[in-house]
Amino acid sequence: MRIVMDCGRGRLELTVDAAKLVSPPVSAPAPLADPAAAVRAALDTPFDFPPLRRALTPDDRVAVVVDEGLPGLAALLTPLLRHLDEAGVGAASVTLLCASSASGQPWLDDLPDEFGDVRLEVHDPGDRKKLSYLATTRHGRRLYLNRTLVDADQAVILAGRHFDAEGASVGSEAVLFPAFGGAETRSAPAAPGDAEEAGWLLGTPFRVEVLPAGRDGVATVVAGAAGVPAEGRRRLDLLWRRSVPRTADVVVASLSGDPARQTFADLAAAAAAAAGVVRPGGRVVLLSGARPDLGPGGAVLREADSPEEAAERLRPLPPEERSAAARWARAAAHARIALLSALDDDAVEELFATPLTEAAQVQRLLDAGESVLLLDDAHRCQVVLETEPPAGG
Repeated sequence: MRIVMDCGRGRLELTVDAAKLVSPPVSAPAPLADPAAAVRAALDTPFDFPPLRRALTPDDRVAVVVDEGLPGLAALLTPLLRHLDEAGVGAASVTLLCASSASGQPWLDDLPDEFGDVRLEVHDPGDRKKLSYLATTRHGRRLYLNRTLVDADQAVILAGRHFDAEGASVGSEAVLFPAFGGAETRSAPAAPGDAEEAGWLLGTPFRVEVLPAGRDGVATVVAGAAGVPAEGRRRLDLLWRRSVPRTADVVVASLSGDPARQTFADLAAAAAAAAGVVRPGGRVVLLSGARPDLGPGGAVLREADSPEEAAERLRPLPPEERSAAARWARAAAHARIALLSALDDDAVEELFATPLTEAAQVQRLLDAGESVLLLDDAHRCQVVLETEPPAGG
């Protein structure tokens, strides 16, 4: 049978014997034609909550926590800002809060001119003057958060939802905390439930969660307050949780969308998803047009002689530098990885993988397997064997 898989901005045509398929192919959720309209609809009819505009007065100061990982961020943010304006909250009373200065916030240039007076604040966890004591958590942690966020009359979180490295569903709660805490908060291990408790102590912010589709698109949007995380988890499971009956000899895993947006963490997530459902020593074939920065963790991988050695050498690194590389090392220790990407062949080989350059090579690997599994947008999936229970969220 003929199979078409999205790969970067393009598509790859493959042929597979239907008898070899461990599970029928499942396409990634189709993107909405008008994501902005979905945001407007979610704001007008929130989940288990009245429209946000009813909770606002023209004198309110509103802090909007922005998840910069959202594709097409300006188009999603615009209907939210217009909703605030309809409630009488002008642009000058709105502050957009970002957790990091790394991106430079290029999406600001795509906002309509009518929001030129909106303030932007990039959180600085090391500046004590920009922090405010909120409360002490049930675990005894003194909680300091961004002062603008604590002092706002209304906090709004615009965030995506996805599966993290442990298979848990994370969204608006994770964007808020510990990212907007102090340096000590961000470096200390978070206790279970701290993120949710921080939101509750803040006064239950209004949340707008954007759930992903294939090709960097939006599948659905849910808005509301305390009930949104649970609803977001339910919807993410419906969209992106895949169950398969058994492992396969060959797992072909694609990553669609703009290759320039794809990170090493995305490649590692796809490799981990595929490795979880391939037999030990089987073949994982990753399809991506990306050429990501491999970061400090990738440098450790490239200097090690084996995935097992790399895993040991990664342990001293901070979690944000270690996580993606550690996932990749585990996948490479379990299965043979072949990678179609824009990375140099030398770099791919030093990542314990075989570089691929064309569809014909992918087809040969597919033909060589006695059993096959195909995963579209594997970096977004949670893939489990049917006997496994859902991961905790």
